[in-house]
Amino acid sequence: MMNAAKYAPGYFPAPAGNDDWVKKDHIEKAPKWCSVDLRDGNQALIIPMSLEEKMEFYEMLLKIGFKEIEVGFPAASETEYEFLRKLIDEKRIPEDVTVQVLTQCRDHIIRKTFEAVKGAPAAVIHFYNSTSVAQREQVFKKSKEEIKQIAVDGAKLVKQLSEEYEGNFRFQYSPESFTGTEPEYALEVCNAVLDVMQPTPDKPMIINLPSTVQMSMPHVYASQIEYFSKNLKYRDSVVLSLHPHNDRGTGVADAELGVLAGADRIECCLFGNGERTGNVDAVTLAMNMYSHGVDPHLDFSNMPEIVEVFERVTRMQVHQRSPYGGELVFAAFSGSHQDAIAKGMAYRAERGDERWTVPYIVIDPHDIGRTYDADIIRINSQSGKGGVGYVLEQKYSIVLPPKMREELGYAVKDVSDVSHRELKPEEVYEVFRNKYLNLTAPLNILSTHFIQEENDQIAATAKLFLNGEERRVSAEGNGRLDAVASAIADFTGKQFVLETYTEHALDNKSSAMAACYVGLRWKNGTASWGAGFDTDIIRAGIKALVSAFNNGYVKEEA
Repeated sequence: MMNAAKYAPGYFPAPAGNDDWVKKDHIEKAPKWCSVDLRDGNQALIIPMSLEEKMEFYEMLLKIGFKEIEVGFPAASETEYEFLRKLIDEKRIPEDVTVQVLTQCRDHIIRKTFEAVKGAPAAVIHFYNSTSVAQREQVFKKSKEEIKQIAVDGAKLVKQLSEEYEGNFRFQYSPESFTGTEPEYALEVCNAVLDVMQPTPDKPMIINLPSTVQMSMPHVYASQIEYFSKNLKYRDSVVLSLHPHNDRGTGVADAELGVLAGADRIECCLFGNGERTGNVDAVTLAMNMYSHGVDPHLDFSNMPEIVEVFERVTRMQVHQRSPYGGELVFAAFSGSHQDAIAKGMAYRAERGDERWTVPYIVIDPHDIGRTYDADIIRINSQSGKGGVGYVLEQKYSIVLPPKMREELGYAVKDVSDVSHRELKPEEVYEVFRNKYLNLTAPLNILSTHFIQEENDQIAATAKLFLNGEERRVSAEGNGRLDAVASAIADFTGKQFVLETYTEHALDNKSSAMAACYVGLRWKNGTASWGAGFDTDIIRAGIKALVSAFNNGYVKEEA
């Protein structure tokens, strides 16, 4: 049996009155972004990235548009030290990009960190120590004053070394395990660090409040952030940063509400990689803003390529349902969903509307390098007429009459149900082709000849072939197709009415194929459908008529 009694909340709510963020309903501008993929993300991998893999990932982060990148813990790993030196020595850091390095508030580690970052065009020295009740009592066995002194001593050494080493340095302090720390005490520690560092509006300092372990619901974290934003010293000289992990599965909510509460900056990883359940997902955060019309200043326009590189160098997988990046996030299998999406896409095209309002699809897949035909509507046994029709129209320019589309939808569902798998667009087309297109058995028309009569009727003479019998038959009608239909009825003795006829070109070229669709209503009340494709519209119509007849004839004979 599970025993919930052994758990109790380990967080400390902010003082009352820090809930102005509740009055806001959206993020108005993107925060500053810092990728921590190469440090926090890398240290969480089963097999950490090699030097070459880190370099490829770094180049991808630059291409996406990150201006701050935490590249490692150079005092803790030879690979990370070498990587940082390679970036600096080979001048791989663009002028508008700042690298960030992490160090504990320990003398020898801080000194080695400054040695590692020497010569960087711009660097953030990120120093931290843990402040939570659990860490103070169980790990360090120190008092609040002793823990605060560790932070202050670290700040003093960082400031001293920044004056001894040449470089364009900025500074960041994190009260690690912030979410398990009393807010008033965390504020006291951060303000003590700020008193040492003396930031100014021209040289601001980053105060980073990490949800090292998620302990509360997102609104509690947001109120803690607002409390800090209102009470930090030197607030106009502080960049308030968040580093949300995802232990409770609400990392994105923590970050979004934290920005509403006053945070200026987010530390994040692509696709939520990171220790334990991961860091907050940079892709989801940025694209959520994008879907509300806010430019995130990160470029995910080639999401498939980003996913490919991420999966290859980290050996992790992007879940198929991972927001925006997952293979199936735009896919609709449900018939009702497919019908709504197809109608929404048609509505948008008809009106030339640039605003994206398509049902069920939160953003235009084209914006992130996905396609409509392969990504939006996928066909299986749950699919309906709308989805099948949409796939044929998008992939093959085939626009079926509604009732014909419905009949084909059932046929496609049956194929998928029996094979118990998804059907690719070409397989859907194959079902359509086999069932309706240019059918020549049991009836075939070998040739036709038309004459315009004085009474405005059309006389058709057709050479027909059915069940081994060939005959030349003449008949009249109020049009060519009607005349041929009469000839078929005379030859076969079958009674039917030409109820539906539609046509369109399959593309816009002058040599385009014509597509015709015919629906027949038979004496017993049943309907049959056929399609004809030909470079000549008359021949295409006759082929569609013959196909529809063959489908109805086979049913009657059965």
